[in-house]
Amino acid sequence: MNPCFAMATSDAPISIKSVSLLVRNQQQVASFYRDIIGLDLISNDGEVVTLGQGDKPLLHLYQDAAARSLPHDAGLFHTAFLLPQRSDLGSWLKHASQAGIKLDGASDHLVSEALYLQDPEGNGIEVYVDRDRSEWTYTEQGIVIDTTPLDIDDILSKAQSPWQGLPNDSVIGHVHLQVGDIEAADAFYRDELGLQRMAQIPQASFYSSGGYHHHLACNTWHSDNAGTRTKGSAGLSNIEFAVESLPGAKKKAIDPWGTHLSFSTG
Repeated sequence: MNPCFAMATSDAPISIKSVSLLVRNQQQVASFYRDIIGLDLISNDGEVVTLGQGDKPLLHLYQDAAARSLPHDAGLFHTAFLLPQRSDLGSWLKHASQAGIKLDGASDHLVSEALYLQDPEGNGIEVYVDRDRSEWTYTEQGIVIDTTPLDIDDILSKAQSPWQGLPNDSVIGHVHLQVGDIEAADAFYRDELGLQRMAQIPQASFYSSGGYHHHLACNTWHSDNAGTRTKGSAGLSNIEFAVESLPGAKKKAIDPWGTHLSFSTG
């Protein structure tokens, strides 16, 4: 476990500060994250559209109309937006239903309750809420994570008010990646960057610091044996971590599949 990471809003000593995506239709994708996910528009300088919660940037969108969607390449599996309360998840689910949004899945992971969908260009999104940590189970192998059906009716019953956008203290709780090899992912994210592997299931590893269930995950479910990402591909271009001190004095890193990572203090 790497002790250098700063305490995050998600109450763990590392935080995902922001995610950057390369998209073909910047305005369409930005409108989706604003109107459906509930992010606020922070800035649009003609090159990059930045959205977030209040004035806290969470998502940067860069445009390349020629970028290609390659779903079996290494890259983004989903960006996961963590809401503060279960009632917030209920309000968002009602909002999504009223907007006619099709969900890709709804899962109870024991440590969290999650809803899954895609943006207009196929970038995966998770909207979730954590269970209270007193309900998390740890073993010698790590934390117990499972995928069971989510009680949709109960989630909806907890909605207390109409959705008004991402509530205060919403963050990107984790990012889940597609990679080509799990052993290579362990060697990079656990052994080189110093994250702790919290759980492992077939073809996937979950990494964290400070006991959180995961800040980063890697899987090969659709990308087994994938090599370095194809140049000019749409999707994930960078993950920015907020840390107290730079891990190994690094400000930037690139994983074995070409995913760019950056580290900033504060």
